[in-house]
Amino acid sequence: MTVTHALETDVLRRQDPELADVLLGERERQATTLQLIAAENFTSPAVLAALGSTLANKYAEGYPGARHHGGCEIADVAERLAVERAKDLFGAEHANVQAHSGSSAVLAAYAALLRPGDTVLALALPHGGHLTHGSPVNFSGRWFDFVGYGVDAESGFLDHDQVRALARAHRPKAIVCGSIAYPRHFDYAFFREVADEVGAYLIADAAHPIGLVAGGAAPSPVPYADIVCATTHKVLRGPRGGMILCGAELAGRVDRAVFPFTQGGAQMHTIAAKAVAFGEAATEAFAAYAHRVVANARALAAALAAEGLAVVTGGTDTHLITADPAPLGVDGRTARGRLAAAGMVLDCCALPHADARGLRLGTAAVTTQGMGEREMPVVAGLMAGVLRGRAEPARVREDVRELTAAFPPYPR
Repeated sequence: MTVTHALETDVLRRQDPELADVLLGERERQATTLQLIAAENFTSPAVLAALGSTLANKYAEGYPGARHHGGCEIADVAERLAVERAKDLFGAEHANVQAHSGSSAVLAAYAALLRPGDTVLALALPHGGHLTHGSPVNFSGRWFDFVGYGVDAESGFLDHDQVRALARAHRPKAIVCGSIAYPRHFDYAFFREVADEVGAYLIADAAHPIGLVAGGAAPSPVPYADIVCATTHKVLRGPRGGMILCGAELAGRVDRAVFPFTQGGAQMHTIAAKAVAFGEAATEAFAAYAHRVVANARALAAALAAEGLAVVTGGTDTHLITADPAPLGVDGRTARGRLAAAGMVLDCCALPHADARGLRLGTAAVTTQGMGEREMPVVAGLMAGVLRGRAEPARVREDVRELTAAFPPYPR
């Protein structure tokens, strides 16, 4: 725990001991269990400091130099820093850093390019698509006509022939490439080619790989997509939030789609924390980290396969792994519950071409803690022991506590 956070905790304990206990309990949970959720990570103390700054007090509707409130001079400096750092980091002509989340960023992208009723081609939800890619319970599925492409039933890889055929048949206004559970890289050049062939916009939803892109461990969608939507947490290690990257010709449309169309005032403390994260991600240390994340994911995928789980696509190119625990005699939901009881936190996800749920996990957080390829077989062994029913979750939880004690996310 940093000195700053210790002082803040002391203040909160005096002011509101009940909530202080909640926050301390969450810190303890994070420090003593394995955080394997692919969408989560540990921010740096500097990012946390920005989140807890007095910029949280500032109302700043609009953009730097054109706010609807007074007293935004300092807030403008923070946002300009975030924008310029994002542009430099990803080689983009324009960046909007006000989106409150990845879903907010996607909503703004649709608002900038589409009208209700337009046809959109995106990865089908059972194959790894996101809620904003056409779910009937989401704004995307209610406002637009989504057509889903999928992955090959045998290999688990994207079916590019199907993508091209569906694009030619439906002539979508936009094509979305991105996933929350596909463990391989998207071929952005291919999607650009198909989009150009049918006259569609190309939207890259890079919420998961954008941190790897920042560290040079994954291909960038920026040169190919009309709009790139992303989150600033996950592998990027920033605060929870979103951002949008695009070319200069769409900058005005994107900015107006964020404010005033879909959002109100910017969260300036979060934008300041994004600026910190972009600065950290521009370092050689972060590039090394991003490559370690991928190396750990590949090592963990191989270890899980050796333990008997069916790893989708046979491995991973990213931080993300999708696996079917059925060969160990357990379904995905039951597996997640058993692992949670043993102190290993991860998600369920749909398995393509199967009426079953699998496991989705990632290595961003454990890599931030300092774990490496040597620890990944240990993690896989702990998981397999619980899933096979050979080890009591309570006993494994002690093993997990011992492992995490050697790799504290926030060393005292």
